[in-house]
Amino acid sequence: MGPTNDRPFSLDDLDAIIRDRKAATSAKSYTKSLLDKGAVHCAKKFGEEAVEFVIATTQADRGAVRAEAADVLYHLLVALQAAEVPLEDVLEELQRRTSMSGHEEKAARG
Repeated sequence: MGPTNDRPFSLDDLDAIIRDRKAATSAKSYTKSLLDKGAVHCAKKFGEEAVEFVIATTQADRGAVRAEAADVLYHLLVALQAAEVPLEDVLEELQRRTSMSGHEEKAARG
């Protein structure tokens, strides 16, 4: 379920790949092996990748930032899958939040 030749790869594409890999075996799929370890493990792995992204950013290494950002996005989507929170729900939340100014949105969270 990758992108077609006429459009770029998207988070929706990555999310679909992760959902598809749920049906694979752990021996054949790194994604499946993560999901089999549960939501807590997936969350910890996401945290590790986020720290690596921060380190790369502070070192101003554009190549490392790019690679670590890809890891962060991948592990975020795996963690969402493990937590049974669809990407669509997260995008709806972002849409709701961006319908007002950042200050208004933050105040509304109370």
